[in-house]
Amino acid sequence: MDSRMSARALAQSLGGWRTREPAYEALADGIRLLCLDNRLAPRTTLPAERELAVALHVSRSTVAAAYRSLRETAHIASLRGSGSVTLPLRRRDPGRVEAVDGMIDLQQASPPAWPGLAGIMTQTAANASALVSRVGYDVLGRIELREAIARRYTERGVPTHPDEVLVTTGAQSAIHLVSSVLIGRGDRVLVETPTYPHAADALRRAGARLVGVPVTTDDGWDVDRAEQAFARTLPVMAYLMPDFQNPTGRSMTAHERQALLAAGERSGSVLVLDETTADLDIDRGVLAPGFDSAEPGTVVRIGSLGKTVWGGLRLGWVRADGELIGRLVAARPAHDLGTPEFEQAIATRLLAHFDEIVLQRSQLLRAGRDALVDTLRSVLPSWDIPVVHGGVSLWIELASPLSSALVMEARSHGLLLSAGPRFSVEGGHERHLRVPFTAPPEEMVRAASVLGEVWAAVRAGAPSSLVERVGSVI
Repeated sequence: MDSRMSARALAQSLGGWRTREPAYEALADGIRLLCLDNRLAPRTTLPAERELAVALHVSRSTVAAAYRSLRETAHIASLRGSGSVTLPLRRRDPGRVEAVDGMIDLQQASPPAWPGLAGIMTQTAANASALVSRVGYDVLGRIELREAIARRYTERGVPTHPDEVLVTTGAQSAIHLVSSVLIGRGDRVLVETPTYPHAADALRRAGARLVGVPVTTDDGWDVDRAEQAFARTLPVMAYLMPDFQNPTGRSMTAHERQALLAAGERSGSVLVLDETTADLDIDRGVLAPGFDSAEPGTVVRIGSLGKTVWGGLRLGWVRADGELIGRLVAARPAHDLGTPEFEQAIATRLLAHFDEIVLQRSQLLRAGRDALVDTLRSVLPSWDIPVVHGGVSLWIELASPLSSALVMEARSHGLLLSAGPRFSVEGGHERHLRVPFTAPPEEMVRAASVLGEVWAAVRAGAPSSLVERVGSVI
């Protein structure tokens, strides 16, 4: 179904769009980025030129020129009597640009496949006759895999029975399923901001009204704001990433875990913990305690093999109490009819090698992180480069609020990234940029060097009001 965006809503989504001159091209670039990040869906009717000009406090000719530029690049079509409508982009995944040879694609923060995966696949295929003898329709998951997942939770200090595990086609599928069961239209859901954008999309699709709680690389979770939000809005659910949060890379302290658990229990909220990055430890050390003392039914855990093994292995799981697992099983056939048997058999074998896998991932991510950090600090000393001890990305604070303009310019130099506002719940984050360090070190050095080159051009073309003086650098 086609939708219509009001001038006020578009102006809010564009944020600080005027990042270069001429103004009409800056406006066109802002709308292009909304399309590329899937924050502006295909076949959305844009506001009339006059309405948008009023909302943005610019002339109508500026908006008309921006729409003309968007038509020339096939981002919109203008139809007599229907206005200007966004067009579907030629790409496979919403929110992504298709990379071509020579480009560095850091739009998704996923490491390359674990080197031993191909061998595990070959071993599993050799046993195909046993696999095809199974029915193949199983919305709970094969018992061997659920037992292996339950063992890992128990070893972590979270005693788990296989009946408390449901296997899904990836973490995103798990988030969609849990959201559809726990959330009714108009229910409030507490989320971190910034956060994983596809999770926010899933929550909104389930009808949630999102309540943002800030998390930063330096100060972590704003516990006071979180406690007030729990008490004031009584959210039915909270979506949190306690370990190596995406995009900030920050992990909760023991105090933050205990405070958020207590606040959630007081408000009757279900805490959904996204643990897809929890095993990607580089040099943090001992895991902070917390959430393990939760009352039954309070905490739901979501995991997957996408970040630890390979993004193409679409397998995840939900760990919850038996009553909720039963509700998820009952609701699942409306979403899918189970997780493929072959992927489940591969995952069962992989979990037997999991300590070996996470050690290799730690070494890979350390090399990428260190190469990226060292080069960025050399070529962009005005940027605030955070210290992260694991996960997949840096959440960098720029010297000026030019994230969207920087991403657009970097694309023309073969570097694909997502701008800070893509990870926002309530708008903003133009001063931040997520840079994954999942590529090989030589690519991370090249990516940082490109950012150094294009940052100078972006700052030079930006209005003086957006370019701040940092030391002696203008």
